Amino acid sequence: MNVVYNFSAGPAMIPKDVLYEAQKDLRNWKKSNFSIMEISHRSETFIQIALEAERDLRELLKIPDWFKVLFCQGGARGQFSAVPMNLLGNSKTADYINSGYWSNCAFIEAKKYCTPKSILIRKNDDKKESLLSINQWKINKNSAYIHYCPNETIDGLCIHEEPVFEKKIIVGDFSSVILSRPININNYDLIYASAQKNIGPAGITIIIIRENLLKHSSNITPSILDYQKISENNSMFNTPPTFSWYLSGLVFKWLKKQGGLKEIEKSNQKKSDLLYKKIDASDFYINNIDNKNRSQMNVVFNLINPKLNAIFLKEASKLGLNYLRGHAAVGGMRASIYNAMPLEGVRSLIEFMSYFENQYG
Repeated sequence: MNVVYNFSAGPAMIPKDVLYEAQKDLRNWKKSNFSIMEISHRSETFIQIALEAERDLRELLKIPDWFKVLFCQGGARGQFSAVPMNLLGNSKTADYINSGYWSNCAFIEAKKYCTPKSILIRKNDDKKESLLSINQWKINKNSAYIHYCPNETIDGLCIHEEPVFEKKIIVGDFSSVILSRPININNYDLIYASAQKNIGPAGITIIIIRENLLKHSSNITPSILDYQKISENNSMFNTPPTFSWYLSGLVFKWLKKQGGLKEIEKSNQKKSDLLYKKIDASDFYINNIDNKNRSQMNVVFNLINPKLNAIFLKEASKLGLNYLRGHAAVGGMRASIYNAMPLEGVRSLIEFMSYFENQYG
C-alpha cells in the first residue's frame, strides 16, 4: 500500500503505533473476547483506563493538583456555551479576544448568555497579517473572564505568548494546539480542547479547570455541561465516549515515548520551518502571515494563480497528499501538520510543491 498523509485540520492523523495497538484491542481487549468498545464505563477495567489517561495527561502538561481534569462530550462548540454558563456568575459581560474564525464563533455563542465584548487583535501591515501582542489587548475591567484561542486553524494565525493578567480568569480554546508544546498551566484558569487534532478521535473534549471555579454555574446550565456535576461524577455523569477516551490515553502514552512535549515541540518546529522556508523561497506560493504569528499546526498558503488550485489538489491526492484544500471561509491551501504528521509527510509535500511549481510556474 502506498504511503498516504492526511493534512486535514481534523479529524487528523493519529500515530501509526497507536492505530496498530487499537487494532488489536478492537476485537479482543487483553484476551477478554470483548472489544474495547464493548467494555462498560462502570467496569474496573475501563475505570483503570480512565485513571491512566488522566495520570499521563497530567504528567505531560505538568497539571497541578488544584486543577480538575474532565473528559467531556460536545466538542469545542459545546464549550462555547458551557464556558459562559459556568463562569459568568453575576457578571453580565466577558472579554472575547477576536483573532480569527473560531474565536469569533465563541464570541457569537456567548451573546446568548451575556453581553460579551469582542476585542479585535488582527492587523494588516504591508500586506502581512499579524496579531497584537498580549500587552496591547484592551481588557474590560468588569469582565467575568478573558476568552482567547491561541491557534486559529482556518486563518493560520497563532498567539505564541502566554497571557498573564492579574485578577482575571483566563480561558483558552486549545483545541488545535494542546500537547504540541509545553505550556504553564498556572497561567490559565480553564483550558478546553476537542480531541480530533492532537489528542485522538473526535467525540471527546478535555477540560482543565481550577477546582475553585467549579461552583459558579448558572441555574440554566444543562447537567451535561455543568463542570461541577461532571467533576462530581468523575466525567461519567452519563455514558462517555469510551473508545475516544481509550484511544486518547494511547496517544498520551505515545507522546511520553517520544520524549514528552519538549521533544514534540522540536519536531513541530522543524516541520513548520521546512514548509514555511519552501513557501518563502518561492514566487509561486504565498503566505501572508507575519513570522511572529505563524501557526506551527496549520500552514496556510495560496497559489499565485488560483486557477491552478483544483489541479494542485488533484495531483497532490494522486501522490497520497490528502485534504490540502483550505477552509471554505478563506480558500487557498492548508497543510495541518499536527503531532502525528511525520517529517517524511512534510518533506513529501515540499517535494510535490517543487515539482508542481516547475510544471506550472
